[in-house]
Amino acid sequence: MPSFDIVSKIDSQTLDNAINNAKKEILNRYDFNDSKSSVELDKKTNEITIITENDMRLKAIQDSIISRMVKQQLDPGSLDMGREEYASGNMIRKEIKVKEGIDKETAKKIVKKIKDSGLKVQASVMDEQVRVQGKKTDDLQAVISLCRTEDFGQPLQYINMRN
Repeated sequence: MPSFDIVSKIDSQTLDNAINNAKKEILNRYDFNDSKSSVELDKKTNEITIITENDMRLKAIQDSIISRMVKQQLDPGSLDMGREEYASGNMIRKEIKVKEGIDKETAKKIVKKIKDSGLKVQASVMDEQVRVQGKKTDDLQAVISLCRTEDFGQPLQYINMRN
């Protein structure tokens, strides 16, 4: 029986390259001259930490990270922009979480959308992914196009298409 998986993953090496390119861009910009700004990616927790002096620089760093992610073909929708907090002195600290995997609520929304479509497929939640099975490959492709038209709040990939 043909099947495929709906997942939400981001390539950690490509994300690391995008962050490093953003760091280089920030170091070379004139408006960041004599700045104590820093951008760090924690690969274990998938969290980006930005520390800078003011809101203008924080916004510029975020824009740089997002533009570098787009150039590396990463979806910036996978970033969960937290709120900024004031660190020591006049520094601003912001932690941005990188969303990986489909949470339970989003998975339920995906399964409900597939079942409401009336296509003859079965969708089931497995850990942090959704498995879709059907008798016809055309039905599976219709599910993929259906999911692409809907916004579930995070980027989705469609992998492991099997006949």
